[in-house]
Parts: sequence; C-alpha cells; structure tokens
Amino acid sequence: MNGAAGYNHWLLVAAGLSASAALLHVAIIFGGGDWYRFFGAGEEMARSAEAGRRYPAVITAGIALLLLLWSGYALAGAGWAVLSGLPCIKAALTVITGIYLLRGLAPLPLYLLAPSQLTPFWIWSSLICGGFGLAHLLGLSQIWARP
Repeated sequence: MNGAAGYNHWLLVAAGLSASAALLHVAIIFGGGDWYRFFGAGEEMARSAEAGRRYPAVITAGIALLLLLWSGYALAGAGWAVLSGLPCIKAALTVITGIYLLRGLAPLPLYLLAPSQLTPFWIWSSLICGGFGLAHLLGLSQIWARP
C-alpha cells in the first residue's frame, strides 16, 4: 500500500491538506475582515479584526498551529523519519481522522435541528473537511497493522 520510498501516499496527501488549511488560516489573519467574512468566520470576528482587536488573530493562529500539528502527525504516519518520534501517532491520527469526519457530517444534524442555520459555508466547508477525513482514513487504514 505504500508507494515509492515506503511513504504512505494518502497520509502525505492528508499532511498537505492540513498544511494548506493552516496556511490559509494565516492568510486570513493578514487578509483582515473581508477574509474573515468570505471564509465564514462571522461578522463579529470580521468587525473585531477590522477594529484591530487581537482575539480574531489569536484564535485563527491557534487553529493554524493545530492544523500544522495535525500535518506533522500525518507526515509521521506517512513514514517521514524526522517526525517518527511524535508520541501516540496512531491514536492521534485516529482522533484527527474522527474530528475531520465528524466535521464533514455536521450539516446533517444541523439540517434536521436548525435548517435555517445551514448556510453555503457549512455545506462547502463540511465537504472539504469530509475530504480531509477521507484522506486520513485511507492512510490510517494502511498503517493500522504496523507496530
């Protein structure tokens, strides 16, 4: 299941997806209020960013750091030796995969419980997260039997 050089290609893809999402979050910080609005962070976050308040940037930077950590775990699971010392790689990848997949399914209960809250942002961001989760799941399934 592993390709050239013994790397797990699905986890390499998953790492790239998480890293790309992290970079996008950094770009949102620099893009300001319009970027917060466009990417669905809400009007309060956008106005706070425009007013120069710190918390939108702090929250967004925290998300970016978490996504980078997730990218690191996917790289470790893919066989990248530099990160092979990360603790609990399989357990972490299982949790990360579950979070992405659950976020991908979020519109379903939202549709049932509060259909008026189901915005295009929820739909497309859930599809993206579901795709990220699927890449993680495929890669995780390939390394599961590994010690």
